[in-house]
Amino acid sequence: MKNLNDQIKFPCGLTMKNRFMLAPLTNTQSHENGKLSDEEYNWLTMRAKGNFGLTMSCASHVQAIGKGFPGQLGIFGDEHIEGLKRLTDEIKSHDSLAIAQLHHAGMRSPEDIIGEQPVCPSDDEETNSRALSIDEVKRLRDDFIEAGVRAKKAGYQGVEIHGAHGYILCQFLSSDINKRDDEYGGNLENRSRIIFEIVDGIRDKCGSEFLLGVRLSAERFGIKLGESKEVCNKLIDTNKIDFLDMSLWDSFKEPVEEEHQGKNLLEHFTELDFKDVLLTVAGNIRTGENVHKVLSNKVDFVTIGRAAILHHDFPLRVMENPNFEPIKLPVSIAHLSKEGLSDKFIDYMGAWPGFVGK
Repeated sequence: MKNLNDQIKFPCGLTMKNRFMLAPLTNTQSHENGKLSDEEYNWLTMRAKGNFGLTMSCASHVQAIGKGFPGQLGIFGDEHIEGLKRLTDEIKSHDSLAIAQLHHAGMRSPEDIIGEQPVCPSDDEETNSRALSIDEVKRLRDDFIEAGVRAKKAGYQGVEIHGAHGYILCQFLSSDINKRDDEYGGNLENRSRIIFEIVDGIRDKCGSEFLLGVRLSAERFGIKLGESKEVCNKLIDTNKIDFLDMSLWDSFKEPVEEEHQGKNLLEHFTELDFKDVLLTVAGNIRTGENVHKVLSNKVDFVTIGRAAILHHDFPLRVMENPNFEPIKLPVSIAHLSKEGLSDKFIDYMGAWPGFVGK
């Protein structure tokens, strides 16, 4: 059994005080112009106080047109730096790493929120999304890189590139969605090109001591498991990233694709040679027993979502009790408010079946 208090050292040289990372969680509670709200500040800093070794922001959009939901925290303009600096200063004061997740929703940007037609690697009739021109693809790439630079200016110690969950970089990866016939479409090398160019650009502009991770989906959203593993191997071989964050939804379930069944999703990724790159996974890790089970499977640290909503100090509780189980659902509004969720966040959680009670 791994010690949950083990200090984790990343290839860039930064250390994390334990094996717990706060998942980047949608919460709809910042200002509509992307600036940090007091509610967002309180939610995130409370998790840093609760002993998460790494506190990651919610998905922060790198272009205004990439906004995916109301009240999203932005990182697309220098006007966001002041609020983010306040946030990162407080997170770091609790010996937690302050990391931004860089995001663009692409065809998942609601038209009524962004006020124009969403963009996508290719035209998509179902979402009324238009294809990006080649110049726009390169602008998108550069805006991800500039957001990394902006994150560093705001005091973040690193960033995670969001290439999962059907958002724009995931859309590029998917052969079902990406029908381009230029250098950013076709074979997997071309479809993944933008991710590697973003990695190269952030590493070049932010330096070797800046923490850099990538989040990928294992399946769903048009992603094929074999291709996801191939992209992981290529990212590891660049020697430019510090960690991979695999979103598995359920770490111990078998893949959807029949050809890959016979072992669970977690085993598919832990069998890879990660070399110096660290691995974290998210997916149904909700109890102390779950934490230990995942960490016993060649995973370096766990990414905690729902359990962190229920208990801001989930790491402390699991360290004290390896069999800790969160409060039973549904939970009261009073409990969620006590755990640092604003009214807007609680309303958002009300869309999760059986999560919020009275």
